[in-house]
Amino acid sequence: MEAAGYIASLFIGVTLGLIGGGGSILTVPVLVYLFAISPTIAISYSLFIVGLTSLIGAFNNYRKGLVNFRTVLLFGSSSITTVFIARKFIIPFLPDVFFTIGHFKVTHSLFVMVVFAMLMLAASGSMISSRNIEPGERMNAKPARLVAYGFMIGLVTGFLGAGGGFLLIPALVLLMKLPIKEAIGTSLLIIALNSLIGFVGDIGRHPIDWMFIMLISAIAIAGIFIGGYFNQRVNSEKLKKGFGWFVLVMGIYIIIRETILN
Repeated sequence: MEAAGYIASLFIGVTLGLIGGGGSILTVPVLVYLFAISPTIAISYSLFIVGLTSLIGAFNNYRKGLVNFRTVLLFGSSSITTVFIARKFIIPFLPDVFFTIGHFKVTHSLFVMVVFAMLMLAASGSMISSRNIEPGERMNAKPARLVAYGFMIGLVTGFLGAGGGFLLIPALVLLMKLPIKEAIGTSLLIIALNSLIGFVGDIGRHPIDWMFIMLISAIAIAGIFIGGYFNQRVNSEKLKKGFGWFVLVMGIYIIIRETILN
């Protein structure tokens, strides 16, 4: 299964490079099901892998002038704080067993994977039914709305180890009026900061296999450059919808596996 895990790690990066998001949502399932890592540690590892991979992607976009630092500051102020608090002061104190229904125990690991699967279903719906988002479709970007949205992104990243690009990109286009390419580059930097700060909050909680997460990160980063190369040569919208269907199937599989097959 490990060979499949390394291939999937490359696929995560390729997807990020091709469509600017979505691939990171596969990181936790890949670590759990293909590398047999516990969900708790997988989320921690995912924060590092997603963070480092997104940082490289953000730097690539920065060189093209596609990162809006003012927006990074506005969203990051609330999301980064939320991620750090969640990882440092909330996650360590969650019980191993949340509650019991008869003989069925809802454990921390089960809860995380089911919620993660629900996030995958939401992300897949966004990718499958997505239409082109234009800056002209504007909402009122009040500071309170920006802080609230950053808080929500921080919760997604902090509790589930996913970047939340499928949530961020529409928000950056609609609320901050950014062009889609600039929204993608800005989103990658926000995701990188959120994820890496979240990982810092985890340091000291459990042993970290640095060689393993650096290897997976390197493979995913290679995938980003491969995806970026093909970005101008393939129809990214069709790819996004195809990937959305794949994420939908994976989300359903996780729910069945965790609740029925276990």
